[in-house]
Amino acid sequence: MRLVIARCSVDYAGRLSAHLPLATRLLIHKSDGSLLVHADALSYKPLNWMSPPCTLVIDEPDDDQREAGVLELWRVTHAKTADLLVVSIHEVLHDSAHELGVDPGLQKDGVEAHLQKLLAEHIELLGEGFSLVRREYMTAIGPVDILARDASGASIAIEIKRRGGIDGVEQLTRYLELMNRDPMLAPVSGVFAAQEITPQARTLAEDRGIRCLLLDYDAMRGLDDGVPRLF
Repeated sequence: MRLVIARCSVDYAGRLSAHLPLATRLLIHKSDGSLLVHADALSYKPLNWMSPPCTLVIDEPDDDQREAGVLELWRVTHAKTADLLVVSIHEVLHDSAHELGVDPGLQKDGVEAHLQKLLAEHIELLGEGFSLVRREYMTAIGPVDILARDASGASIAIEIKRRGGIDGVEQLTRYLELMNRDPMLAPVSGVFAAQEITPQARTLAEDRGIRCLLLDYDAMRGLDDGVPRLF
């Protein structure tokens, strides 16, 4: 992983266009090819990014760009969509590379892990015609608990919590934003599933078009006749 703190501007061209004016930012280039652009705010959400499969090429600026203070250009191109992320570097304040090795992945607590396994086994609880694609569907910012498809074949991303709060809705929102950039998946809608969902989380989820699913752990294990309910 390469970490660069630099004064830079950023332009994204694809299905959406975006521009970040000149400022000091953290650039993270990962071994999978992805590039994330962070500010010293917004917690762990990047300002912009390019997810794999993609390729980074570093170019020399032309005369006009050099006169404007650009030292080098980072061009990150997505292999499937040809979306382009261009970072114009004006000053490098820090540049380091680190070998992190193989990550063991997120370890869920016992109940969340069991809920994920049980819902994957009983995916029809989401609705008639739903089918499982896979558990732990990996994105550039972490794994979505379950990727499924509805009766029409549309992609559904499911985030599972024991107690669902606003943080969980925000996490699913980030996954959906990223996954909807992939033309092989888009459009992707979300389901926020938990044994308990706070009123604030439910309000936020509904405002963002995310369905909420209450899970009855014992019923899913066949210990009583409780039925998970969609709201």
